[in-house]
Amino acid sequence: MKIVALEAHDVRFPTSRELDGSDAMNPDPDYSAAYAVLRTDDGLEGHGFCFTIGRGNDVCVAAIEAHAPLVVGADLDTGDLGGFARRLVHDSQLRWLGPEKGAVHMAAAAVVNAAFDLAGRAAGLPVWRLLAEMSPEQIVDLADWRYLTDALTPARAMEILQDAQPGRAERTEALTAQGYPAYTTTPGWLGYSDEKLVRLAREAVADGFTQIKLKVGANLGDDIRRMRLAREAVGPDVRIAVDANQRWDVGPAIEWTKALAPYDPYWIEEPTSPDDVLGHAAVRRAVAPVKVATGEHIANRVMVKQMLQAGALDVLQIDACRVAGVTENVANLLLAAAHGVPVCPHAGGVGLCEAVQHLSMFDYVAVSGSTDDRVIEYVDHLHEHFTDPVRIVNGRYAAPAAPGMSTEMRAASLAAHAFPHGEVWRS
Repeated sequence: MKIVALEAHDVRFPTSRELDGSDAMNPDPDYSAAYAVLRTDDGLEGHGFCFTIGRGNDVCVAAIEAHAPLVVGADLDTGDLGGFARRLVHDSQLRWLGPEKGAVHMAAAAVVNAAFDLAGRAAGLPVWRLLAEMSPEQIVDLADWRYLTDALTPARAMEILQDAQPGRAERTEALTAQGYPAYTTTPGWLGYSDEKLVRLAREAVADGFTQIKLKVGANLGDDIRRMRLAREAVGPDVRIAVDANQRWDVGPAIEWTKALAPYDPYWIEEPTSPDDVLGHAAVRRAVAPVKVATGEHIANRVMVKQMLQAGALDVLQIDACRVAGVTENVANLLLAAAHGVPVCPHAGGVGLCEAVQHLSMFDYVAVSGSTDDRVIEYVDHLHEHFTDPVRIVNGRYAAPAAPGMSTEMRAASLAAHAFPHGEVWRS
């Protein structure tokens, strides 16, 4: 297939009006997508995006457009998607803007994910299954091994994947029958009233969720009260994770987490800067048995490697669109498997649930072989704008069956939410 066009769209949703998505660091987000469409000469399309929270979405759109000379007119070999991704990420002039971080790297994610969506459509398979049916050799070739081999070699990754080959068919069958465990952040946005928190927490348990998450970090007294109310609402057997969204220095992170400990928080998420490897390690040592979870703002596989090497986290939270898409997240999943760390993806944004479910399901079938202590985040926002929205059944993600990566937005939604001239923004 020859790529004949790469389109980029600035799509924004005014979620700040109802404080959906609000937290201690991001009080008024407008969930947004820098949205990419790859078109081929035989009429196929691939859809991908990177997620932002409003201002700056145009920067990511421009960065997607900057990749067009690298892909338009080029042949897309769906058997060499690793090579496709490396060609984008290794372009020296665009790489200079990171390197391998920030808006240019997120733009690469949008393009790489669009290529996987296209490959899934061409093969007639959802992307989780496209990946899970690859040989260990093909999976290893997806990853960019530069900078990783001191922690994980391609040969060791091959062993992990070969060890997981027995039982792939059974796990695929179990996944399609039972789905993948989820937890919900819907009750926990910081801008919600106590009454809304309690109501949504009780509804989450009734809907089959065994874990919820609360945002914390703005005011300790408020957080203790909200945590107490949530624990009373869900009872002792439902896990409650808490998320500070990078609000604290190391010392306050430790003190705040210990203050919440009487209400049995399962993990503290993003307790400090996502770049502070040693800070996360210090927090983890100090707050155990509360777990430390982080990853949605980790810029690339090299930072993931260092977090794991330093023993800085208990739970890795990959993001489908922060690193350079599917291929870099394959590397992250392999790194986590090599270190025995469970992966519980971040999905608190428009389309992130749709995209990242494919990565966790692939991990279960072909990499880790387990769903123990693994859950995908779920938020009940904006799914109606996608042609293949996530489906939650009794607190679990139903496995997607439609070809592609579930990342295509409805044409009417794209038009209405185009910034700044779409109908939603004009009104």
